[in-house]
Amino acid sequence: MVLRLGEIGFGPAAALLASHGLQLQAVPEGEPIPGSYWGECEAGLIGSTVYARADTPVHSLLHEACHLIVMPPERRARVHTDATDSVPEEDATCYLQILLADQLPGVGRERLMADMDAWGYSFRLGSARAWFEGDAEDARAFLAARQLLP
Repeated sequence: MVLRLGEIGFGPAAALLASHGLQLQAVPEGEPIPGSYWGECEAGLIGSTVYARADTPVHSLLHEACHLIVMPPERRARVHTDATDSVPEEDATCYLQILLADQLPGVGRERLMADMDAWGYSFRLGSARAWFEGDAEDARAFLAARQLLP
């Protein structure tokens, strides 16, 4: 089972997002999550706000937040639900979410990569870890060029 936001608490996640100029908006249990691309319990995004419930997977929260972090500010202001169709941005988002997992107590990159695999992220090398360690040069370069590597 993947790690849920309620298991680590909203405080650390909100602080991490705030350090990148984003807001975390808690959604009450049972309510639909605004801006959720995947529906159900998956995080949503509208503008600079990420929406999540206690049952939202941590990987989903980080993924949507990282979409906002990697996109240009002028697009961020207009985004609603669907962040991008850009492969370079998607790769950078996946890479950054793994890095930022280390900044959340009780998460870390190992757990996040396992949760990404359990959820069904698809990488041509077969796993998040294999991609991160052996096939993510483009994602690192994208982030480095924008000074987004922690």
